[in-house]
Amino acid sequence: MTLIFAHRGYSARFPENTMRAFIEAEGTLANGIELDVQLTKDGEIVVIHDETVDRTTNGTGYVVDYNYSDLRKLQASYKFTESNVQIPSLKEVFEWMQSNNLLCNIEFKNNNVPYEGLEEKTIALIREFGLSDRIIFSSFNHYSMVHSYRIAPDIETAVLMSDRIYQPWIYAGAIKAKGIHPNYKRITLSMVKQAEANGIHVRPYTVNDPKKMKEFIQAGISAIITDEPVEARNILEAR
Repeated sequence: MTLIFAHRGYSARFPENTMRAFIEAEGTLANGIELDVQLTKDGEIVVIHDETVDRTTNGTGYVVDYNYSDLRKLQASYKFTESNVQIPSLKEVFEWMQSNNLLCNIEFKNNNVPYEGLEEKTIALIREFGLSDRIIFSSFNHYSMVHSYRIAPDIETAVLMSDRIYQPWIYAGAIKAKGIHPNYKRITLSMVKQAEANGIHVRPYTVNDPKKMKEFIQAGISAIITDEPVEARNILEAR
C-alpha cells in the first residue's frame, strides 16, 4: 500500500515545519510526516527548512547564528495569519510522537551548511525516545547518508535526488540506502516499478497534482510526499 507523508506537515494549510502543521497532518490520517533539521549556534536540533529564517519567520539571518532561546522568540507563521507559532525543536516533535504511531522522515539540511555532529545528535535523540523503527533519514548530502548508515545501520536511509540518474536503485543499494526520494518531475513509471521490484522504496517529492498521485499509486509506489495529505488520502481511499 502506498503511504502518505505530509511534507513539512500539512503545509498547504498550516505554517510549515511547525507543531501545528504536524498535529494537523495526523488528523488527515497521513502515515507520516516529513521535516527538516538543522543545528542552532548552541547545538540544539531545530526543525526548519531554509538555512536562514527570512522566508518563514519575522526574523533575518542564518539558523546557525542563532541560539535556541533567541530562535524561539521568532514567529514562524510564514504566509499564514496565525500568531505564537514557534520553530520547534526535534525533541518537541519526538515528545509529541509518543502519543501516535506516525513515521517521520528526517531530512538533514547539511548540504550547504556542514553542521558538525548533526547526525550523531539526531541519532542519540532517536535512541532516547525509542523511535529507531519509525524514522527514515534523507538528504541531498549523500555523504551524510553513508555516515548515518555507518553509525546507525538499523535506521533507514534514503537519498534525495533532484535530477535523474541511471538505474538509481543500483546506486542506492551501493551506499546501503533502502529508498530514493526523487523530484517527482524527474521519474518515470518504469523507473518506479523497477526500483520497487529491486527492493528500493520510492517516495517522490512534492506530489500535489491529483493526476500524478493517481499514476504513482497505481504504479505501486511506496509513498508520496505531499503538501496535500487530504487530497492524497481521498485518492487512495477512492481506489
